Amino acid sequence: MTNVSVLVLAGKRSGKLDAMAAVRGVSHKCVVPVAGVPLIEHVLGTIARTLPEAEIQVSIEDFSVIADVPIVASLHQAARLFPVPAQTNLVESIALAASSAKFPLLITTADNAMLTADAIKAMLMSHMDADALLGMARKEQIIAAHPTGKNRYYEFRDGGYSNCNLFLLRNAQAIKGTEAFRSGGQFLKTKGRLLKTFGVLSALMYRSGWFSITTMFDRISARLGVTIRPVILDDGRLAIDVDDEASLAAVEDMLLRNGGPLPAIT
Repeated sequence: MTNVSVLVLAGKRSGKLDAMAAVRGVSHKCVVPVAGVPLIEHVLGTIARTLPEAEIQVSIEDFSVIADVPIVASLHQAARLFPVPAQTNLVESIALAASSAKFPLLITTADNAMLTADAIKAMLMSHMDADALLGMARKEQIIAAHPTGKNRYYEFRDGGYSNCNLFLLRNAQAIKGTEAFRSGGQFLKTKGRLLKTFGVLSALMYRSGWFSITTMFDRISARLGVTIRPVILDDGRLAIDVDDEASLAAVEDMLLRNGGPLPAIT
C-alpha cells in the first residue's frame, strides 16, 4: 500500500458556513471538538497510522484554519500533508487534488471520525478491476452500532444501506464517477439530484424498490461511463459521520465506549 495517496475533504459545502460550525463559533466543521479534539484530528490520525507512507492532501479554502491542529502541523512539517484549495463544488475539489496525486486515490471527509484501519484496507483490497469504489454499510449494522446515528437510508431490494464517506479512485478515468456528486450528492434529501444522476427510469425503479444495490451500481456505471462498485463494510459505525448534534453525540458515545480518541501522532 505504499503507492496510495489520500484526499481529505475539509472545505465548506458550497462555500457556506456549516450549522454546527456556526453554533461552535468556528469557521469550519472540521475543527469542531469531538471527544475533546478537533474533528479532523480523528480522521488524519487513522489515515496516518494505517498508511504511514501515504501523501495526504487536505482540501480546504484557508489552510490557516487547521494549520495549528497538532496532527496537521506534525504531518505538514514531515512533508506528508499538503493543503490544496477547496473549489466551489465537490467534483472540482477532487479534480484539482487528483491532478497532482498518485493513484489509487483514497478520498474521505473531515467529519468521518469513525474511520478505521480495517475500512481503509478493505477499500484498497476490493474490486481490483473497478475504476472507482464507494464504501457502504448495511442498515441493520448501522443501527446495531448506534440506534440514533442515522435517519436516512438507501433502500434496495436486498436491504437498506448508507454510504460511509469513503471512496477510492483507482485511475484518472475514475474521476468521471465523481460527476454523480457535482450537485452535492445528498440524493435522499433532493429528488432533483436523484433524477439528474440516475436518470428518470433508474430513479423511478430505485424508488419502487426494484433494484438490488449491485444492479443499481451497474446502471450508474453505464450512465457515467466508468465502472463503480460498492464495498459493503461490516462495521456500521463507519456510516455515522458528524452531520448534526445527534450524530455528534452518537460519535462521541462510540469513541468513549471504544476507549476514547487514539493517542496523538508524534
